[in-house]
Amino acid sequence: MTIPERMTAIAISAPGGPEVLAPVDHAVPRIGESDVLIRVAAAGVNGPDLSQRRGLYDPPPGASPLPGLEVAGEIAAVGAAVDGFAVGDEVMALTNGGGYAEYVAVPAGQVLPLPTFWSMEEAAALPECWFTVTQTLLMRAGLVSGMSVLVHGAAGGVGGAAVAISAALGARPIAVVSSPSKAAYARALGAAETIERTREDIVERALALTSGRGVDRVVDLLGGPMAQKNIAACARGGHIVQVSTLAGGTAEVPLRQMMAKDLTLSASTLRPQTAATKAAIARHIHQQLFVHLEKRDFPRPRLTVFPLEQAPAAHRAMEAPDHYGKVVLLTAWGRREEI
Repeated sequence: MTIPERMTAIAISAPGGPEVLAPVDHAVPRIGESDVLIRVAAAGVNGPDLSQRRGLYDPPPGASPLPGLEVAGEIAAVGAAVDGFAVGDEVMALTNGGGYAEYVAVPAGQVLPLPTFWSMEEAAALPECWFTVTQTLLMRAGLVSGMSVLVHGAAGGVGGAAVAISAALGARPIAVVSSPSKAAYARALGAAETIERTREDIVERALALTSGRGVDRVVDLLGGPMAQKNIAACARGGHIVQVSTLAGGTAEVPLRQMMAKDLTLSASTLRPQTAATKAAIARHIHQQLFVHLEKRDFPRPRLTVFPLEQAPAAHRAMEAPDHYGKVVLLTAWGRREEI
């Protein structure tokens, strides 16, 4: 495979709205001995990309300043210390930035094979959200079959992944959404029940759906006032996973209620994690979850697709109140692959 010296990438010209995203001529990244170079077919768009564009989420030291945290494509080159991957392999990967581009360098530990029956654009919508849910809900909160899981933002990327993964593992996801169309989507992903937060009381409904016991696990992207509701909705021994704070970064927490219920509240972000931690998450996905992804009828995320050069439109679409599912960018090569 001939690798060019230059490529098209999307850069952030200054903090601001979607209009600050612009195509630029950029050098193809060099790889280290433990990296692979991926020729990108598709790149997923995620909440951290929007925060970075707004100037609210700086890349960690050493990470690419270009946006884009997940891709699918074909391996174009491998580092000298890489085993298990070869040029031409079709893969998906969690990147350390730089996904909005025609090529991206990725530590090999963060790369996974393209699941059977999945297109590049479908697979590009998986890594960021699946790594997040695997790290928090599975590896840290210990989700197992039979548990009930209250999932906020269940029609979004992370929430949708939490629903699909929970259902696949035999848990009972209860999806919190804002509209009937989003409720239908959450059910298609595997939600056992839905709560429409615009017309139903989340705590009352969660307790009713668990015969008054409360839920075993909570996946929360909101924070702020939702923290108290999550605690009230939990069963004894419950675990609340905080993966974002879209509704507020601080909260008044009823500690005595937490103590009485023996609750755990854990929180983390994925991007600053070490390469070793991300590789461990990838191994968990490959060993424990790929058996589900490899099924032909495994539910796919709803996709809204744009050409790479239309990244501003993609961000506007994701910021729209009626958005649900995932937004994906296709490179020129990726668009040819889809023909």
